[in-house]
Amino acid sequence: MSDQAHGPAEERQQQDDDRSPGGDTARAIIESPAFPPLLRTLAVVLVIDLFAFGIWSLPSLRSADWSTSALVVMGIAALCVVWVGYWIVYSRTRLEGDVLVQTWLWDKRVSAQDVAQLKLVHIRMLERVIAPRLLVRRRFGGMTWFHSADAAVLVAFGEQVAKRTISPAPPQA
Repeated sequence: MSDQAHGPAEERQQQDDDRSPGGDTARAIIESPAFPPLLRTLAVVLVIDLFAFGIWSLPSLRSADWSTSALVVMGIAALCVVWVGYWIVYSRTRLEGDVLVQTWLWDKRVSAQDVAQLKLVHIRMLERVIAPRLLVRRRFGGMTWFHSADAAVLVAFGEQVAKRTISPAPPQA
C-alpha cells in the first residue's frame, strides 16, 4: 500500500483545478494514511512480539489453573490488540470537499460547517513517530481528534473551515 494517494503531477493538476475560476472544490479529494510509516511498522512489530511472547509463555500458562471467564478475557484482549493494530496500519484520513473523514475503529466524520474551533497539533521533530493531529470542536458540542501522516490534509480542512467562517468583503459603493 502506498503512503501517497496521488503522484506529484496529479496533486499539481488538482491544485490547478481548485484555483481555476468556477472550480468546484467539493470534488477535490486529498487522502493520506492516518499514521506515519514508522508508527505503523512499530504497531505490527509490537503485535507480533506480543503473540510471540504469548507462545513462548504457553508452557507456563498451560500449567496455571484458568477459569472460563479468565480465558474469555484473555481471548477478548488478544482480539483487541489485533484489532487496534490493524486499524493503526490501515486507517486513512481523507478530505472530500469540505468533509474530513478518518477510518478507524469507528469512522470519524466532520463537515466544515459543523466546526466551532480547530487546533492543529504537529511536532515536526517527532512526525515520524507522532502523527500530526487536528482537534475539532463541533458547534453543538463534542470533540474529535483526526490523525494524518500528511499534515497538508489537516491544513486543507482548516482552510475549508476558514472559507466558511470568513465573511466576504462588502461590495464597494
